[in-house]
Amino acid sequence: MIFDAATQALGIITEPYRLMFVAFGTFLGLLIGVIPGIGGLVGLSLLLPLTFSMDPYTALAFLVGVQSVTTTSDTIPAVLFGVPGTVGSAATVLDGHPMAKKGQAGRAYGAAFTASVAGGLFGAFVLALTIPLLRPFMLSIGTPDLLAVCLLGLTLVVSLSHGALFKGIVAAALGLLLATIGDEPQTGELRWTFDMIYLWDGLPLVPLALGLFAIPEIIDLATSKKAIAEGADKPKAWQQLEGVRDVLKNWWLVLRCSSIGTVLGAIPGMGASVIDWVAYGYAARTEKGATESFGKGDVRGVIASESSNNAKEGGALVPTLAFGVPGSASMALLLGAFLIHGITPGPGMLDKHLDMTFTLIWTVALANILGAGACFMFADKFARIAGVRPGMLVPLVFGIMVVSAYQGSKDYGDLLLLMAIGLLGWVMKRLGWPRPPLILGFVLGGLIENYLFISHLRYGVDWMLQPIPMVLFAVMALMLFKPLVQRFVKTSAKDSDASASGISVGRKASFGPHARGGVLVADLTLWGLVIAMMIYVIASSDPWELSAKLLPQAVAVAGLIAAGCFGLFALMGRIPPMKEMADSLPLSGTLVQGAWAVGLILAVPLIGMLPAMVLYVFAYMVLQGETRPLKALVITVLFSFATYGLFHLMLHVPWPQSYLGDLLPGLRSLSGRLI
Repeated sequence: MIFDAATQALGIITEPYRLMFVAFGTFLGLLIGVIPGIGGLVGLSLLLPLTFSMDPYTALAFLVGVQSVTTTSDTIPAVLFGVPGTVGSAATVLDGHPMAKKGQAGRAYGAAFTASVAGGLFGAFVLALTIPLLRPFMLSIGTPDLLAVCLLGLTLVVSLSHGALFKGIVAAALGLLLATIGDEPQTGELRWTFDMIYLWDGLPLVPLALGLFAIPEIIDLATSKKAIAEGADKPKAWQQLEGVRDVLKNWWLVLRCSSIGTVLGAIPGMGASVIDWVAYGYAARTEKGATESFGKGDVRGVIASESSNNAKEGGALVPTLAFGVPGSASMALLLGAFLIHGITPGPGMLDKHLDMTFTLIWTVALANILGAGACFMFADKFARIAGVRPGMLVPLVFGIMVVSAYQGSKDYGDLLLLMAIGLLGWVMKRLGWPRPPLILGFVLGGLIENYLFISHLRYGVDWMLQPIPMVLFAVMALMLFKPLVQRFVKTSAKDSDASASGISVGRKASFGPHARGGVLVADLTLWGLVIAMMIYVIASSDPWELSAKLLPQAVAVAGLIAAGCFGLFALMGRIPPMKEMADSLPLSGTLVQGAWAVGLILAVPLIGMLPAMVLYVFAYMVLQGETRPLKALVITVLFSFATYGLFHLMLHVPWPQSYLGDLLPGLRSLSGRLI
């Protein structure tokens, strides 16, 4: 029966008409993945209305084709600019971008695309085999188990902080606290909104992720005035074959991380923003020599992230098809498409609609093959961007980032949040505070709080004594305490010096006593601000009901304990004064680049987003990038038309209204409401 259904589904999906829509959906998915901030969820939302006139097989194959490859092409901006195309490629940035700086962008692409297609095919294969087998397993997973899995994922990333373990714990705590801002769903308590309506629904993920990772990289790239891969050989057309060999060499890592992606993808709520970090953390803990090389351009980090985030699509389809429970937000939209076309997910998908199930499985496989093939064809072309002068590249990338950040909640507050978090991200990068735990804590915050509330309501504190949580807590304790023993008790004085006050050492830089003193003061100031914030969280949340204050107070206490441990080890002499830091770029150049960015943000409410971007791109190229005016004008015009066509005509972005449009309503009408 299953073989017949699979054969019938293959015949259905390979009909030229449907195959054309699968290819079209794959192309759109690749395009959506390349644009930072859009993502599969936004893409499916925009494209869902196009399927109303299609038959169910074609409509669902089209949408699955879109969703399956957004985490393939999102590698392109992640590697080149350190800007995650979607949240699923955030972990790829850690090693992919350093590889691009070394002139190995082509190799990173080859490894990423090969790992992506391997993970996608593995997910489809597992989906085909295990839907009936996973049903009893999934029904037996309890809320305490899900909470423990979330905490394990967070611990995996925190433990990667190496010498900055305490800073990693505090960064994770900060991310969890940022996730609690807004309306608390159980009691309706408005937490830390400060009478701003913008904060009622919480902070949006897109501007926060872009600010934390992309803004520091773009500002430092512009300050350095050097291309991403300065002095490296131009990438050859088949350079990515080296990346393919890397994947074949590390096939066991691909298989393990694909398994992680598939299994976690089948758990509702475990989206790509969580899974790639879990797989990356697992690889960093298990691969030989990864402790020293991950985060500095190790191709295995790219392989681990990319194989898992594509494999999760097959896993996420399991609860969606078998139980009608969406495995992710994107799968919720797909579930809506099922219902629109008269198909009810559930046990019937394993019986009456088995051919439909296998149609989607074949679509996942075909889309991954087509998507990876297309990326391979153009990988060397994209890699050449790494050699472009920052004076031309930075304004174009930052302009796109501003539009992408605005997709968070379609509010000017998104842009202010982008800059505020960008400043925080830059400070954390300069002082060696790990940023991945913060973003993962923010992503997991809603899930952890929901699972914690339900677990506490049902079991009280005894939820921690359930079998699965007890085992996972033991694993977490081992992961956290083992580095402490190795780093602070048994290490030699030489190793202690290399930890540099808990800062993960990047590029070597020599600093005089005044520079070292300034960095130390800045680091201690940040610690002081963190401690003050934790105390404020505990005090300000005390009058709230238990469900509203349970997570914030628990996290704040954990943050204070981590800060106290840091201070204790410092007094014991185990954390010596910092002698190195990750970046030595001049502060004056950074301030200039920050002023340009702030100028663009301030111009948006004055003259409109698109006019402000056009003016910014041209002025930056001529004045800061030292580009000839005629050349800058041509690039600006082409950029303007491309931006207008993509965001206004295709994606129908609702542009923010400006004061200029308020003063001249006729101009607003004439411009198509661009201002």
